[in-house]
Amino acid sequence: MNSRVVFLAEVAIMSALSIILGLISFRGLWAQGGSVSLEMIPIFLMAFRRGLKGGLLTGLVVGLLQLLLNPIAGAHPVSILLDYPLAFMAAGFAGLFSVAPNATTKQRTKSIVFGIFFGSLLRLVCHYISGVVFFGSYAPDNMNPYIYSLLYNISYMIPVAMITLITFLFLTNTAPKILHGSNKGVSSAA
Repeated sequence: MNSRVVFLAEVAIMSALSIILGLISFRGLWAQGGSVSLEMIPIFLMAFRRGLKGGLLTGLVVGLLQLLLNPIAGAHPVSILLDYPLAFMAAGFAGLFSVAPNATTKQRTKSIVFGIFFGSLLRLVCHYISGVVFFGSYAPDNMNPYIYSLLYNISYMIPVAMITLITFLFLTNTAPKILHGSNKGVSSAA
C-alpha cells in the first residue's frame, strides 16, 4: 500500500481517537475552557511514531475538529486559533524527540519524557498567550493578567501532561511496538 495513504490513515484514526478521548474528561474547574483528559495521547503517539510531520498534522487536525465540534461564540478569531489549532499542533513538536526503533528502554523513556514535556509546554504557551491577551479581563480584581493566565492554564495543563506521561509510558513499556508497529516497507518520514 502507498506509504502516504497509510500515513494519512494513521493521522485520521489518531485524530478521531483523540476527539473520543477528549469527550471523556474532567471539566469542572475551568469556566473559560480547559479540561483534563487523555486526548493528547494520540497526538504524541503520532509524533513519536511518525516524527514531526505526523505530530504536527495530527495536532492540527485535532484542533480543527475540536473547533468544529465545539463552536465558540463571541471569542476573538486569534484566540480561537491559539486555543485550538495552534495549541494542539504545537503539541506535535514532540516529534522532535521521536524514538528510534532500536532504542533501549531507558532511551525510549527519556525521549518520551522530553517529548511530552516539550509538546505540553508549547501547548501551554499558546493557551497562556491567549489567556493574557484575550481572557485577562476574567482575572480577579487587582490580579495581574499574566499571573492569572499562567495559574489558570497550568492548573489543567500540568495534570494533563502528568496523566498523559504516565499513561503513555505504561502503554509503551508494555507494548513498545506501538511506537513503530510492523510497517515493513513504510517509511516513517512519509
